[in-house]
Amino acid sequence: MFVSAAAECFTGVIKEDILPQMVDLEFTSVELPLHETGFTWGKPSEVLANFDHAVEVCRDISRLSICAFSVDPGPWGGDYYKRFAACCKLAKSLRVVPMVVPAAELGTPFNEEIERLRELVRIAALEGCLVALRTQIGCMTEDPDTAVVLCNNVKGLGLALDPSHYITGPRQGRDFSKVIPYVFHVHLRDSTKSQMHVRIGQGEIDYGRLITQLQQVGYERALSVHMLPIEGCDHRAEMRKMRLLLDSLL
Repeated sequence: MFVSAAAECFTGVIKEDILPQMVDLEFTSVELPLHETGFTWGKPSEVLANFDHAVEVCRDISRLSICAFSVDPGPWGGDYYKRFAACCKLAKSLRVVPMVVPAAELGTPFNEEIERLRELVRIAALEGCLVALRTQIGCMTEDPDTAVVLCNNVKGLGLALDPSHYITGPRQGRDFSKVIPYVFHVHLRDSTKSQMHVRIGQGEIDYGRLITQLQQVGYERALSVHMLPIEGCDHRAEMRKMRLLLDSLL
């Protein structure tokens, strides 16, 4: 395992300054977002339209390696699968394996989500990539039992585990250790039952226990810091604290 950070941690910083700040904080690896809306390093539609330019943009990342892409191709339909396929092709060219994708919202028909996920896994496999479904409040993966059922119904599907969504969310208190064998990627911050984002050390995430559980199933990929700024706190100091904490546990 190794420690990385998501570029989304620095959404309030101009894009040109994000990677130098990460290098200054002594991170060596970054998770880049390829989202059709919101904060993004490049829209999937732009990757599809101008692949060579997308490769150049993603290769220009200072001294950092890319541990994963967070991919949201936009609304399901139209060029959705073509956009995702272009992002997988980009990942292959840069030797990136995990593709972190959002789960469907609660209320989505189960069979519809299975169909979408099977196609994403099929497309990713063609480029040697793995699909990691986010565990997220408000989505089908907010329940660890459902997350496991999805993985069992879609061969090759894994999870991007964010334990905060099981600590803070409506399923708080539930044992989520059952999802550990399916983890392809990890997002970390500190959280309490009432707050998703708190200062490092003030929350309830047991990093040591989580790392031990991941080691037991042979997980060797990134522990990606995924923290948004907290009002009144020095965000850079919190990011550095998190990196040092995780490094000390590895």
